[in-house]
Amino acid sequence: MAHTSLADLIAALPEGDGWGPPPVTETTLNGVPYAPFSKGDKLGRMADWTADSKDSRDGRGGRQQYNRNFRDQQIYGAGTAQLFTAPVAEDENTFSVVSRETTKTRYGRGAVFTRGRGQRGARQDTRGGRAQLQRPGRGGQQGYNYDNRGGRSNAPRGRRFGWKDYDKPARNRDASVNIKPDWQLLEEIDFNRLAKLNLDADEGEDLDSYGFLYYYDRSYDKQPVKAAERRLVPLDRAAYNVTTSSDPVIQELAEKDEATIFATDSILSMLMCSTRSVYPWDIVIVRQGNKIFLDKRDNAALDMVTVNENAADAPVESTDGNKDGINTPSALAEEATYINHNFANQVVLENENQKVEMAHENPFYNPAEETEPPASKAYKYRRFDLSTSEEDPMYLIVRTELDAVQKNAISGDDQFLTVKALNEFDSKAPGSGGALDWRAKLVSQRGAVVATEMKNNSVKLARWTVQSILSKADVMKLGFVSRANPKSNDKHVILGVIGWKPKDFANQMNLSLSNGWGIVRTIADMCLNRGDGKFVLVKDPNKSILRLYEVPAGSFDEEGEEETVAETVPEEE
Repeated sequence: MAHTSLADLIAALPEGDGWGPPPVTETTLNGVPYAPFSKGDKLGRMADWTADSKDSRDGRGGRQQYNRNFRDQQIYGAGTAQLFTAPVAEDENTFSVVSRETTKTRYGRGAVFTRGRGQRGARQDTRGGRAQLQRPGRGGQQGYNYDNRGGRSNAPRGRRFGWKDYDKPARNRDASVNIKPDWQLLEEIDFNRLAKLNLDADEGEDLDSYGFLYYYDRSYDKQPVKAAERRLVPLDRAAYNVTTSSDPVIQELAEKDEATIFATDSILSMLMCSTRSVYPWDIVIVRQGNKIFLDKRDNAALDMVTVNENAADAPVESTDGNKDGINTPSALAEEATYINHNFANQVVLENENQKVEMAHENPFYNPAEETEPPASKAYKYRRFDLSTSEEDPMYLIVRTELDAVQKNAISGDDQFLTVKALNEFDSKAPGSGGALDWRAKLVSQRGAVVATEMKNNSVKLARWTVQSILSKADVMKLGFVSRANPKSNDKHVILGVIGWKPKDFANQMNLSLSNGWGIVRTIADMCLNRGDGKFVLVKDPNKSILRLYEVPAGSFDEEGEEETVAETVPEEE
């Protein structure tokens, strides 16, 4: 090999200031360099005769079939032009399926059905009707193939539901009260702000007690025999749900300046658990002097016991595709309220010789006018300290309720109870929220049943727990009541009763009472910063927002919907 000197190498370098090999016409086009290859190219077939005909099929799976078979095979050099050309909007020629999984097949107008666990016999070539639709957490069930809107699997050809539920439009609910043009919007608070509030309050003190309590029938705690389930028996007992300003005891305490804020446990629990609510509700707030009264309208929404309010697939109104009238939210709420009223009366032993009398008689019961005997009910008026400093004391008085009493199994002391009832309407119907079948699972999988109810009825259980803590109840009894026939809402059976300590149940639900007290104090301060008048706190029917309105003094009096505070209030509701 001939020796090359350094001088020869230097002399061989090209002239000019550039670096590298000189440009040649083989890599330029009109002076613009271009890439002769693409790193993304793959060596495949020499010629692909299917490329021109892939879009000329009849549209039945041609695009997906092509992408599935030839997604990794491209014409050599096809990716070169894409380096320098602007992408064309919505160009489907460059589309390829990346996932290695089998692609789902579409049927009709957007519905996607896959063969999931428990879907024996599901057909992939269905055209007219639905394939077996798998229910979340339950698997498909032959004979009960419901979609999320109430349709059956053998429904006629038409619009299909169940796919892209996450993208479906929100249900438009009506507000619980009509917003008038002369109402002035003062505040608009979203739930995220409310959830950050915090105020530690004391355990509360008893001021006075009224009414009486029967003893709880412990036989309901035993698991009933399947062939001898106990029927829910309707009992005519006088029960009262008097609003704050119509309560004569609260009026007397207000005259003595015992507190700044007055409320009932039903209204107060709704406000304290407002961040969990979905359905619309409203609270009337009346300020008189330095006092705040939290009131409700007659037949208000918060008087009703909701069903599956927090479920991802909540019950829908008949106008939203629900053809079953007994499973609409309003019908279920009436049914649940009826069940709770009768269940609390049925599980006590009505013995006049064995009952616990409070210090005073029932303030709402008038034996001269009532034809029905009074229900087992005790009203405790309790005071809580919501002060943030010693210079600015603020107290709240709430009327709490107790439903029964029982002997402690160890010490023999009396324990006060609150009695509530959860109800099952149809575990296979739309709106059931994926609930388990109580008859089959309540004994063997009690934890799963309760956990599902905590998820689907978060606000209802939270309110009941807050009411039990406010009343200082020792035990909260929850009954499980189901329809005797899922297609009929007038006959029910009691499947079991479970008891919890209210504070333990609150910990299981991640329920913070300090957050609830913070919400109450914040709303009260908003009203105290204004002058005397009437306000309405409204939960937006479709958004997680509370709105505080200032309304004219006689707004609800004209319509007979609300009774004002003060001296003109009648003694009974």
